[in-house]
Amino acid sequence: MIGDDGSYAVQVLGPWSEAALVDALAGGKARGLRGVRDGGIRVPEWVALGADVFERFAADAGLSEQVAAFAAAEDAEAALALGETVRAGIAAAPLQDPVLTLILDAGARFDGPLAVRSSVRAEDGADHSYAGQFDSYLNVRGPDAVVDRVRDCWASAFSERAIRYAFARGLPPASGPAVVLQRLVTARASGVVFTANPTTGALGELVISAVYGLGEGLVSGAVDADSIVVDKATGVVLDTVLGDKDRRYAPAGEQGCEIREVDAADRERAVLSADEIAELTALGRTVEKERGTPQDIEWAIDDTGIWLLQARPITTVGVESGSARAAELRGAGEAVPDGETRIWDNSNIIESFSGITSPLTYTTAADIYGRVYRGYAKSLRVPPAQLRQTDTWTPVLLGYFHGRVYYNLLHWYRMVGIAPGYPLNRKVLEAALGVDEPLASDIAKTLRPFTFGNPLARLRSRAVTTVTYVRQLFGIDAMVEEFTDEFYRVYDEYDAMDYRTLTGEQAYTAYRAVDRDLVERWGPLMVLDAILLTCTGLVYLLTKLFMPKAPEWFLYSVVGPGADVESAEPARAMTELARLVRADPEATALVNTTPADLVYPALRESGRADLLAAIEDYLDRYGYRSLDELKLETPDLREDPSSLFVMLRSALGRVAEAAAPANREEEADVYLDAHLGGVRRRIYERLRAKTSRCAAHRERLRFCRTRAFGMVKRMIRVMGRDLVARGVIDDFADVFYLTNSELRGCYDGADSEALRDLVGARRAQRARDADLVAPPRFRTVGVDFGRAAMAEQGWVPVTDTPAATVGTVLAGTPSASGVVEGEAVIVDEPRDVAGGILVAYRTDPGWVAALPSASALVIERGSPLTHVAIVARELGVPTVVQIKDVTKKIRTSMRIRVDGTNGTVTVLSEGDRRDDS
Repeated sequence: MIGDDGSYAVQVLGPWSEAALVDALAGGKARGLRGVRDGGIRVPEWVALGADVFERFAADAGLSEQVAAFAAAEDAEAALALGETVRAGIAAAPLQDPVLTLILDAGARFDGPLAVRSSVRAEDGADHSYAGQFDSYLNVRGPDAVVDRVRDCWASAFSERAIRYAFARGLPPASGPAVVLQRLVTARASGVVFTANPTTGALGELVISAVYGLGEGLVSGAVDADSIVVDKATGVVLDTVLGDKDRRYAPAGEQGCEIREVDAADRERAVLSADEIAELTALGRTVEKERGTPQDIEWAIDDTGIWLLQARPITTVGVESGSARAAELRGAGEAVPDGETRIWDNSNIIESFSGITSPLTYTTAADIYGRVYRGYAKSLRVPPAQLRQTDTWTPVLLGYFHGRVYYNLLHWYRMVGIAPGYPLNRKVLEAALGVDEPLASDIAKTLRPFTFGNPLARLRSRAVTTVTYVRQLFGIDAMVEEFTDEFYRVYDEYDAMDYRTLTGEQAYTAYRAVDRDLVERWGPLMVLDAILLTCTGLVYLLTKLFMPKAPEWFLYSVVGPGADVESAEPARAMTELARLVRADPEATALVNTTPADLVYPALRESGRADLLAAIEDYLDRYGYRSLDELKLETPDLREDPSSLFVMLRSALGRVAEAAAPANREEEADVYLDAHLGGVRRRIYERLRAKTSRCAAHRERLRFCRTRAFGMVKRMIRVMGRDLVARGVIDDFADVFYLTNSELRGCYDGADSEALRDLVGARRAQRARDADLVAPPRFRTVGVDFGRAAMAEQGWVPVTDTPAATVGTVLAGTPSASGVVEGEAVIVDEPRDVAGGILVAYRTDPGWVAALPSASALVIERGSPLTHVAIVARELGVPTVVQIKDVTKKIRTSMRIRVDGTNGTVTVLSEGDRRDDS
């Protein structure tokens, strides 16, 4: 500071100084120490030599102009040249009074050794930490050493590493260094606490690193530290990794530090006790609360307990949606009030998003679901004020945990409540979703999609919605026809584009246009789902009223989309393709014995023009399909035709002995003829016909959805290759580790510099996620998604389940009637089951083409109303769904009996060979 006489007035700063003065002059370290000490936390005694002291020194040494030029440098090379000049001047210039006196006075305030630390103004900020860029010195003893180390700290502000750090982040070079002098804690142990997980971005986890001795061994990376991950809310230790800790840093006899060996027994022992971990966890929580943001805290333990040496914001973990982006996605992005419960269920959604799903697929799907269902509410003429209320829950209908997609179940009940008939529709919703545990009625009744200011407004709105709904119920056929005509107009236009020549910008423009157009049109069609729920529920009620003893299989067989349903076309086409191959023994042998990825070129070399033409026709008609066809990361048949030959090989096993499939609707007709007639039969058939048409419409729309996703996949692949060419990401597959908004940002001008590191972190997170069991249903309270809370809900490491023994009967839900005995084939993708019983954890619409190769179908997760279950009934494949742990208890080659009428699977033998006796 400049005094009244024009000279520099300098002073020693400390905890007694005004906070504004410390903030202005003493730099980031002093600012942090002052803040935590004011919060009542133990901090070793400290003082600071502010930037004003360096300014007085620079003025005395004739360096002020060079320092000013350095601070104004516009490029790194100029700053490097000026920095070298300033460092040389700092080293050579003698210290004049009052600066020398001030430094000596500051050092004399302490008995014993000191830590002398740089404390630059820009250091330890909310956005940039400058961690490790400036010098610090431990075990500094005596006035001469203190003076020399202060001079060294000043010089480090002008070092090459500090300059390059600043310019790499678009910052001006840091100047005006301050220095902190602090009593050295002769530490038994030391380390750092991160109050958010710096690796995963998890805000609910606290990470402690600990070493023996002084912390220099940890910050320099010379010592392998213990690492402890703690659930921040509960203090439960989630993970502990013991470092080797073969050496430790200790104060040397005169100055500085020396390395000493650690006893072998201590290497294998944890540095910290349980009580010390608990105390450090409490310390971390307190500092974070006081500072208002996740903190990086340096600490040390001596004979008197824990000391906080330094605290600064973590700059690599996202705290709010608008700040740095965390690697880990968790939940639905919903601000859930403390104490409020959410229920997560994946019973039916795993048909669309099985296993670990990419961030791009999840965020794209969640965004579309939110906009579509808002459009649905708008189409039912929900008043504007109530429509705005839906904006709090329609965007969060889906959740994402450890890479798996879940229904945010309570909001789906709210969605069903938009249309009339909620008490009936929610029961059918539970059947459609295949949930194992229906929601308690007292809870379900409270889940209103919106509220009104008075009863009259509610009644008026309900009347308008009901009239609109009834009109749409009777006009749904025309609505679907109009939509499909318009859909195929858009689809044909964009499907015909040459994606090999599109630029990334062109693909993005096309993607935004398709997304905007189709989502806007799709919303009103969601009334079809509500109508189907209503009609199916009425059929169920009439069945119970007219035929109270009707078996369960009848309820699922009496209503279907019809044998000519569009979504069964790929399966029928695959059967015809298999018959064509079967007629050629050499082609059959080639398909059965050649690796799937080599069949296509082998067929081309064989010159089988007719067969190749049939395959090309299949790819032309159904090439947009794939396994997991709604997962953007999964290539379609055009991109990777090898999976077509996997399905073809399976179909060949059935073609030779295929019999005409049982017609389940005809069986239902036979039952109706025997049990129902007259006026009641006519009433029943009219409702049945309406329900069947709606089911067929739903399958048509799902087919449209599959085509739309296939089209979007092609656009995203163009963008992925473009981002590689631009150097934004390293590999094409990396695009799927981005979120929808991050991908859009690459073309909307957002900063993409951090995406490469983000992708790497998410890759690592995916590997960790793969080792966890994903429970089918669990609950969370508030926003506590920490590991301890999740483990209590079933998110635990994968363990083995013993195989079922002979005679074991596993009960599920009947889905397609019939009884079959055969050999179980456990699969995680549709492949050759050669007439065996296909047993899968889940299926998706891409499995339809494999159904002709299976004598029966057993699905662990799903419902009788899923796409594959519907088509299985049309093809006459006995099916049982919703059998808990069946893929763990049944082993490939077990002989089992599948009873699709009663919904059971019975183990007949455990042998390695099929028992034909």
